[in-house]
Amino acid sequence: MQQPDPAALSLEDKASLLAGGDFWSTRPLDEAGVPAVVLTDGPHGIRRQRADADHLGFHASEPATCFPPAVAVGSSWDSELAAKVGELVGREARALGVGVVLGPGVNIKRSPLCGRNFEYYSEDPLLSGVLGAAFVRALQSQGVGATVKHFAANNQETGRMRVSSDVDERTLREIYLPAFERIVTEARPAAVMAAYNRVNGVPASENHWLLTEVLREEWGFEGVVVSDWGAVGDRVAALAAGLDLQMPGPDAANDAAIVRAVREGVLDEAVVDASARRVLGLTGLVGNSAETAVPAEHHALARELAADCVVLLKNDNAALPLAEHSRVAVIGEFATVPAFQGDGSSRINATRVDTPLEALRELGGTVTYAAGFASDGTLDPEESREEAVRVAREADTAVVFVGLRGETEGTDREHLELPAEQRELVRAVATVAPRTVVVLTTGGVVSLEEWHDDADAIVAGWLLGQAGGGALADVLSGAVNPSGHLAESVPLRLEDTPSYLTFPGEAGHVRYGEGVMVGYRHYESVGRAVRYPFGHGLSYTTFRTDNLSVDVTGDDSATVRVTVTNTGDRAGKHVVQVYVATTAGPVRRPARELRAFTKVALRPGESRTVELPLERRAFSYYDIEQGRWTVASGAYTVQVGENASRVVAEQSVTLAGDADGTVLSLDSSLGEWLAHPVAGPLLQQALDAGATEEQRQQSEANSGLIHMVASIPARQFLHFPGMSLSIDDLARILETTTR
Repeated sequence: MQQPDPAALSLEDKASLLAGGDFWSTRPLDEAGVPAVVLTDGPHGIRRQRADADHLGFHASEPATCFPPAVAVGSSWDSELAAKVGELVGREARALGVGVVLGPGVNIKRSPLCGRNFEYYSEDPLLSGVLGAAFVRALQSQGVGATVKHFAANNQETGRMRVSSDVDERTLREIYLPAFERIVTEARPAAVMAAYNRVNGVPASENHWLLTEVLREEWGFEGVVVSDWGAVGDRVAALAAGLDLQMPGPDAANDAAIVRAVREGVLDEAVVDASARRVLGLTGLVGNSAETAVPAEHHALARELAADCVVLLKNDNAALPLAEHSRVAVIGEFATVPAFQGDGSSRINATRVDTPLEALRELGGTVTYAAGFASDGTLDPEESREEAVRVAREADTAVVFVGLRGETEGTDREHLELPAEQRELVRAVATVAPRTVVVLTTGGVVSLEEWHDDADAIVAGWLLGQAGGGALADVLSGAVNPSGHLAESVPLRLEDTPSYLTFPGEAGHVRYGEGVMVGYRHYESVGRAVRYPFGHGLSYTTFRTDNLSVDVTGDDSATVRVTVTNTGDRAGKHVVQVYVATTAGPVRRPARELRAFTKVALRPGESRTVELPLERRAFSYYDIEQGRWTVASGAYTVQVGENASRVVAEQSVTLAGDADGTVLSLDSSLGEWLAHPVAGPLLQQALDAGATEEQRQQSEANSGLIHMVASIPARQFLHFPGMSLSIDDLARILETTTR
């Protein structure tokens, strides 16, 4: 299909292209041969609304496979798994006539209370970016466009339509932007969705720095910037800032505002042309496919994928896997009415739903069941708990399914606790059962403190999608070896979390006061204990790490090699986690930061040597004064971690880093001037030349006093009594630094 030239269209037609034609589609121009393109919610399935759906887009949608949401995929630490989800979602998008999928979501889990954490991968930008890029590449390989969202600093639901995320630039660059940057530069998504919130006071949809200077000019993004639904306030300002497509539509008033702004000279028509050209570029993504229905085999694939997302947190006395032919008491309503996805725009009309109870029964053995509680209050708490205790007493192992209901877009959680009746149920069962296994069904982390020590084993089952019941049965029975690892830390207390004092903000602002110390970066840097650290995950087999070597490959890069051996008697998958620690440079660095990872499958006794590159960014910090990524010269320790808290091997290297690129001005401090390799000696020479013998003797006797004035701007230092230097003298020295 040949794309029409915007120059051949009227200004009115071009303006009309820049808002939706309806709730889910772009505006068609039949006379110009421009079709409508369907955009619809993802990211873990297709929410394609029926023709008679409500105008708000909340109600009935076509049946589709609900694959594991991002909270689960993040815990897989597996880019191939993320890619498989993207591929399958892309196939279903084609089958359902969808051209652009609104996903993935790669916002950082700043606080465990964020109500939309189930749609996001991790608290770490590298893990989020690698998984998101894999998803986008695979989805787009199916001829469907991806939309990475929500750009940017959208880390809470409280006040999300207007709250200002107040974040310093270093924190933005190192924590909240890198996942987007990686996906844009490596996977080239069709679209980027601007977030609802403000970033440092400016609405994301009207933020020229964010949408044009960073996204387009720095990262080279060539696709469409689309608004979140209903996010646009000032349409002309948004267009000028770099937002192409306003959704939903149509919006005759904003179309007219664009036309009026051009004719009055407020807005350059070239801006309209550029945005219209980008929107027209989506017209090749019309969802054409020979497929007419969602493939039935996708459910089985969803089960395989979900099993590799499960995290075994605790397994005392080898309580898992369940012994063959053992008597198992399954307890808890989540075993029969599973929570497998969150609510809101990503809610999928699943083609079918597995329950853990039926899946466990299908695997054989003696399985009994007691509800234990009812979230809707229809069961008597005492009677249901007594029934659960009776069933547990008669079993070899009690498996208690607990979790959260109602995790949803639009609302943040208020605490980390499971409901009281569930906590009490776990403790009551654990007092009588020979072994107690607790399975968590949640879209984010919860507190384990009240009952943790009572349980023999704890499984983080997350929200696993429609086949999660079967996936959990596979892991519990040992048919699948657990290989998931935490993508977010599990704190001991909410008060320990780095954003505790500032989340979710006040008076329309949320201050990101913890800076770059998000998640494990905070806990490790301040020595704060957690219940389970980022990267933690147990297995039914064991692994050994040997032969770490780190080869420096340049002034600012290295290659890591390490050998991993499966020392147990089961096949399994192991995640190699590489962290970098340093104190080099003038800024405070976290104790360690994840800089590379990979997941390897090993048979019993098998060894494999993996090689991981550490490029420049693995050693960089963002220098806000020079506006660039900088590698400081000095020592760096490359660490292989079992998780973020436990290092199993490390090696230190020295990097030359960047030459001192400090740009001096008359407002630079005296200390910066004296430290500069070119200007410093010249300034010292000039100071010495202008000093009397008495001044030189006093200076030598009081050399430590220089620290008192080191922070004074150079131009102000000239006004000190007895100073013989002038502004012209400093200007001449400055000239030598630019030659």
